[in-house]
Amino acid sequence: MRLKEILSNVKVNEVKGNLDTDITGVNIDSRQVKEGNLFIAVRGTQADGHSYIGKAIELGATAVVCETIPSEYEDKAVFVSVDNSELVVGQIATSFYGDPSSKLRLVGVTGTNGKTTIATVLYDMFRYMGHKVGLLSTVCNYIDGEAIPTEHTTPDPVTLNMLLARMVDAGCEYVFMEVSSHSVVQNRIGGLHFAGGLFTNITRDHLDYHKTFENYIKAKKLFFDNLPANAFAVTNIDDKNGLVMTQNTKATVKTYSTQSPADFKAKIIECHFEGMYLEINGKEVGVKFIGKFNVSNLLAVYGAAVMLGKDPHDVLVAMSAMHPVNGRFEALRSPSGYTAIVDYAHTPDALENVLNAIHEVLNGKGQVITVCGAGGNRDKGKRPLMAQEAVKQSDKVILTSDNPRFEEPEDILKDMQAGLTNEQMRNVITIVDRRQAIKTACALAKSGDVILIAGKGHEDYQIVKGVKHHFDDKEEVRACF
Repeated sequence: MRLKEILSNVKVNEVKGNLDTDITGVNIDSRQVKEGNLFIAVRGTQADGHSYIGKAIELGATAVVCETIPSEYEDKAVFVSVDNSELVVGQIATSFYGDPSSKLRLVGVTGTNGKTTIATVLYDMFRYMGHKVGLLSTVCNYIDGEAIPTEHTTPDPVTLNMLLARMVDAGCEYVFMEVSSHSVVQNRIGGLHFAGGLFTNITRDHLDYHKTFENYIKAKKLFFDNLPANAFAVTNIDDKNGLVMTQNTKATVKTYSTQSPADFKAKIIECHFEGMYLEINGKEVGVKFIGKFNVSNLLAVYGAAVMLGKDPHDVLVAMSAMHPVNGRFEALRSPSGYTAIVDYAHTPDALENVLNAIHEVLNGKGQVITVCGAGGNRDKGKRPLMAQEAVKQSDKVILTSDNPRFEEPEDILKDMQAGLTNEQMRNVITIVDRRQAIKTACALAKSGDVILIAGKGHEDYQIVKGVKHHFDDKEEVRACF
């Protein structure tokens, strides 16, 4: 494709060179540049792409989009300057890959908790209904049945458009994707056409990046502000910010709730560790999910499917066949009669929801032992809150390592302990080694008890001193069994 076609929707300040140059690929990572590629120099949070222009040209870049044209490389490639290169990456990637999202029904899911469950259940449901479907999620990306490993909740615009183009080529009709607050602020979803958006909830998270809770809310809201008039927005009004999200959207707004009158309403009839019986919009359905938070997740799924034109009865039939997502409230039954639950809960609110769900089923007939930690090099303010939430609803708590990354695990655990009183610390054990912490919880558990192992869920690794080591909570639990 020619450079002038790729830049057709971009406001250009200056051009040095021939816009009729053929472009073989688009990259924002200089290390991935190949012969004939266009390199876009973006000023990121970790590094400035302008520092790598020389490297990109050395690897074969024939054109560069940047904010400041470096004089030392002017005669070595075609240069195009723009006001903000981060803003134009999505437009350029969309043009290069043939605007793939316009050929799909793309639905974005945003919020603090529930994104992975909702997006994955929608993916599974629409495949169950006979459609070819794409999924972009924290756990894994899928092009219908083909798994593509993922590194971020929402990929960069170039990767996004490349994957969406592959989905179009594979015949996919629908794509469900998680939309992180980072991706909205960093314009990773710029240029995409959304058929709909879903809001789950918003609680404290990612303040290491957004700095204030207000900024975090604005980032989520911006996604709905930018939805087109022919899209839909399905929002959770049980969250106090549910209607804030949609107050400026042009999209058709629908609501869901487990507590108030709404377009999509549900209540729990029965609850067991094997699943629940629900009433959704007056119809009963049995599901393999557990907990009030999952009732909200399933209502979002139901609302999205109905808004995409599916018959409500068919949606409930499909919902009854769905299974929980990997690492999201996965219940493992031990031979000695206790239950271990592995969950990704890594915020105070998520931990509260999961523990509430456990108590709803236990109904006072067993003890709860919680194993949890907090990630390193992330929002430190939530660490004491996580410990408080664990202690509040558990008979015993074992504080342990999560992904310490570049921090000392002991320092993270001290931050968690700082949120507890001396009285609360009597029911707390601190074991830095996560494997040993899980073994200890299993040794303490008796028949009828529940162990919650929170924080890592689907992850099969632990990051210590910046190095990834294989570690899977479910494998450790099964080894104890």
